[in-house]
Amino acid sequence: MTLLSGPSAVSDLHTTNGTRRNSTLICAPVMAESVDQMLVQMGKAREVGADLVEIRLDFLKNFSPRQDLEILIKHSPLPTLFTYRPAWEGGQYKGDDNKRQDALRLAMELGADYIDVELQVAHDFYNSIQGEKPEKVKIIVSSHNYQKTPSTEEIGDLVARIQATGADIVKIATTALDITDSARVFQVLVHSQVPMIGLVMGEKGLISRVLSAKYGAFLTFGTIEAGVVSAPGQPTVKDLLDLYNFRLIGPDTKVHGVIGNPIGHSKSPHLYNAAFKSINFNGIYLPLLVDSVANFIDTYNSPDFVGYSFTIPHKEAGLKCCDEIDPKAKEIGAVNCMIRRTTDGKLIGYNVDYLGAIAAIEEGLQALNGSSNTSGSLLAGKLFVVMGAGGAGKALAYGGKEKGARVVVANRTYDKAKALANKVGGEAITLAELENFHPEDGMVLANTTSVGMKPRTDQTPVSKKALKHYSLVFDAIYTPKWTRLLQEAQESGAAVVFGTEMLLNQAFVQIENFSGVPAPKQLIRDVLARNT
Repeated sequence: MTLLSGPSAVSDLHTTNGTRRNSTLICAPVMAESVDQMLVQMGKAREVGADLVEIRLDFLKNFSPRQDLEILIKHSPLPTLFTYRPAWEGGQYKGDDNKRQDALRLAMELGADYIDVELQVAHDFYNSIQGEKPEKVKIIVSSHNYQKTPSTEEIGDLVARIQATGADIVKIATTALDITDSARVFQVLVHSQVPMIGLVMGEKGLISRVLSAKYGAFLTFGTIEAGVVSAPGQPTVKDLLDLYNFRLIGPDTKVHGVIGNPIGHSKSPHLYNAAFKSINFNGIYLPLLVDSVANFIDTYNSPDFVGYSFTIPHKEAGLKCCDEIDPKAKEIGAVNCMIRRTTDGKLIGYNVDYLGAIAAIEEGLQALNGSSNTSGSLLAGKLFVVMGAGGAGKALAYGGKEKGARVVVANRTYDKAKALANKVGGEAITLAELENFHPEDGMVLANTTSVGMKPRTDQTPVSKKALKHYSLVFDAIYTPKWTRLLQEAQESGAAVVFGTEMLLNQAFVQIENFSGVPAPKQLIRDVLARNT
């Protein structure tokens, strides 16, 4: 299937800073065992910027319907949505269903703004109120699928069934088995003729929660605190507002992101979204947990999905999905940036990894030598050992060759090391052989493997005793900033260069490529410093 653009499109991609561009509400779930605890959470929800609260009655212990509802409604600082979720729909309530529905009817009478009724009992509920409900209250009829995301046709049929109950607002929540599952919900959401909430649960469904604003959803859910979720994959209210600039997302907002697996560690969304907001660029940048690059690109083929960064392990797969490839990226054999050309929609692949990393290493050597050496690269003539022969390894080896270094590729499997070494006129060894590899002192070492990245921060790709022969060590990993490799390199007397420098240098280039405007470099550095 393919994904259509949003309901409208404009050519001007630069916005008036701070203008709210959508009507999608942010709803904070409130889950606590006592009314007093709920009131505290409701106050916090208002402080963090939520528009309304979902009060989960099924979490209350010793629930006294009339007394508790009166207090919650009277003292809520925000509009209220009451949900009393039964166990058979993924909730906590296991009692008599008539009593559960009685409590929801009472919430309506006492002044609730919204109530949530499950599709399975919606006809019974509507029959019980016989068309009588306060004008103020809106009834959300909901369906939750905790196994998968059905086909577009099945979701459409489900929406029609929910509409037929008399629902004021349709809610459908499905489960993401793949990031492309959200596209089917977007397809239905953008064409819905009634107010609709459409969400895809799980980490691979995050895109649905953020882009709900682009596709016109009635609301999305954001948690008051990180990790305290009412459904899998919910971001915090703070992240929606401050990280993803949720209020600035509109139907014509252009979608960008970083494609990787895993991706939760990535700092790129912090940098790019802050930069986009600073330069008033109408774009959003998302972490994209992708299993198949080809499937992702084929599915999200709308003109509104315009630019991607690539990280482990997808830099080589990204190359295969390009319509055209920049000559340097072709020579390297991997891309870390893809841009959809506006004139014909073709996807163009670039590699700025080598620019970002080599610049960082050269700056490190300059600091080490205490000179600016304008006559050529400080890497020229150096023995440059690159660990890893994947996408980043290819970029570093190519960059080293271009700067006149003597390149050695060290990889777990010799064949991959040899294939890359042949391309750059270098030497190949295995990582095991690297332990005793020291033809000379003052070598430069670059790690492009994922060994030592969170959560396995106790690991290192090479032993400490092997590091004494290097004058400078660079690690492309930036979570953590101080990897075990860099700590041990410093202890061994080598200068160290952080992966954050590579991240920054390539971000400067990509942000300008995406937006057409020079990157706000100091702002980006400041944002990264706050988030590492």
